[in-house]
Amino acid sequence: MKLLLIGHGYLGQSIAREFSDRGWEVATTSLSGGEGSIVCDVGDPADVDRLPAADFIVHCAASGRGGAEAYQRVYVDGCRNLVKKFPNTPLLFTSSTSVYAQTDGSIVTEESPAIPDRETGSLLLEAERVVLAARGVVARLAGIYGPGRSVLLKKFLAGEAVIEEEGGRWINQIHRDDAARAIFHLAADVAGSAGEVFNLCDSHPISQRACYERLGEIFGLPLPPSGPRDLNRKRGWTHKSVSNQKLRATGWQPIFPCFTDAAESVAATL
Repeated sequence: MKLLLIGHGYLGQSIAREFSDRGWEVATTSLSGGEGSIVCDVGDPADVDRLPAADFIVHCAASGRGGAEAYQRVYVDGCRNLVKKFPNTPLLFTSSTSVYAQTDGSIVTEESPAIPDRETGSLLLEAERVVLAARGVVARLAGIYGPGRSVLLKKFLAGEAVIEEEGGRWINQIHRDDAARAIFHLAADVAGSAGEVFNLCDSHPISQRACYERLGEIFGLPLPPSGPRDLNRKRGWTHKSVSNQKLRATGWQPIFPCFTDAAESVAATL
C-alpha cells in the first residue's frame, strides 16, 4: 500500500512513521522538499500534477501561519487540486475543531453546528466540503501537542499562564501520536470512513482550572493567577467540550485519554 502525504511537518512526520511502521510505502511532500520530501506547493495544479499515484492521500499541510489567502491556497485550492488529479483515490483532510465556535460550554459532536467566527474557519469548511463531495474523510483536530510542543505546558512551567476568569473554559487537546494513530485507523477502514467527519481529540476534555490544578500537583508549582479572557488566541476564544465518541465507536482509543496524562513525558522534551 502507498501513502501520499501532503505536508511533512510536526504532525506529518508522525503520520509518516505510523504508516511506515505498518508496512506502507510513504511518499511525502513539502514546500521546501527537505528530508527526502517531494517539493510541492499543493495550491499549484502543476505541482500536484507531478505527484505519484497512491492508495491513500493525507492532506496535513500547514498554512505557514498565514491568513485567509494562505488558507484559500493551501486548503481550499489544495484539496480541489488533489481531487481533480486523483479522483479515485481516498483523501483525508486534517481540518480543525476551531470550526466549532460554541462559547456556551456545550458538548460538541460532528452533528453540532459548525459556524466559524473567523474567515479562516470558513475556508476550512469550504475545503471540507470539497473533500466530502469526493467521498473523502475529514478529521477535525483539537489542539495538537506532543514531544517538543505544548504552548499550554510551556506557559505553565514558565510561570506565564493565566486562569481566564473562573477557569471554566474547556481545553480540547490531542497528542500528536494519538492523532497519527487515528488517521491510520481511518485509512485502514476507508470504506467505513468515506464521506464522514470525525473529531480527533482526547477522551477527557478538562477545564482550564482543573488542568492547572493537576499540573500544579504533578510539578509542585502554584496555581496561576486569574485574568481576563485571551480574545487573541490563534484558534479563537471558544468554550466547548469536543466529543470523540464517534471515532472511539470505530475501535480507536487514545494512548493519552487526557492532556495531563502526558504532561510529564512532554515536559521532559520542552
